[in-house]
Amino acid sequence: MTEQELRQQVVSIAQGWIGCKESNGTHKPIIDLYNSHKPLARGYPVKYTDAWCSTFASACAIKAGLTDIIPTECGCGKHVELFKKLGSWQENDAYVPSPGDYIFYDWQDGANYATTDNTGAPDHVGIVEKVSGQTITVIEGNMSNAVGRRTLKVNGRYIRGYGVPKYSSKAKDTGTGGGASTGTTAPSTGLSVGDVVDFTGTTHYASSNATSGSPCKPGKAKVTALAQGAKHPYHLVKVSGGGSTVHGWADAGDIGGTAGSAARTYTVRSGDSLWAIAAKQLGNGSRYTEIKALNGLKSDTIHPGQVLKLPD
Repeated sequence: MTEQELRQQVVSIAQGWIGCKESNGTHKPIIDLYNSHKPLARGYPVKYTDAWCSTFASACAIKAGLTDIIPTECGCGKHVELFKKLGSWQENDAYVPSPGDYIFYDWQDGANYATTDNTGAPDHVGIVEKVSGQTITVIEGNMSNAVGRRTLKVNGRYIRGYGVPKYSSKAKDTGTGGGASTGTTAPSTGLSVGDVVDFTGTTHYASSNATSGSPCKPGKAKVTALAQGAKHPYHLVKVSGGGSTVHGWADAGDIGGTAGSAARTYTVRSGDSLWAIAAKQLGNGSRYTEIKALNGLKSDTIHPGQVLKLPD
């Protein structure tokens, strides 16, 4: 994958857990995934009743298979220490982050936050989803006991610093080089991100090269990422009403065929945004990333009259 695709993979995993909360126990699979990873940080299995912001951020890295560049921890202070040991810490509060960066907070930040560096103990962590101008949107676990979004300004109050994973060290060129490549299309099959396929398998994996997986049901699923040359090259997410429960990386041999890409379209009007279109047409604003992938958009910029394909 390219660096951008690796970043988006982490963000997409975080987006997939939005709405999970303690009150109905839907946060438990996040805790379970963290506890299944070995070695377990400090040997401590997280309880369902523990604070779980760092656990959530770590689980996203585990599911993406990127724990070599994103440390796993269940406590913010130790999490920061591990980012520093990896040489992946950004101390400057005024740093402008990128999607996939990890943002840490200190709720005791002083009133002079704009002119002084916050060096206090970190209290909370989230994953940067996007940056628009000076506005940062973050996805956080254990935000009012749920996974949710927060917006704040660049160099805003309470920013402690950033964990900046070295995604570039894991990225592979998608150009004409001789090595395995990833992108939006898999040359060997013609499948593209956004395609709806018939998933015939019963196992999905937390990463594209995982050695063991977990059970799931077959059915219709959408291709959301590709890892050409990997053991499990297709990242699939179940399609509503399609019968499947897949949400992870799958084997090429478990793709029975293309069920067809989404045929619906939408013509952009003045004042539209990708988020607003996704919210109105798909019922969930966070699915704007699917619209971007399906239409090969490199940014969030759209213009009136533009015809966009819409996913199922």
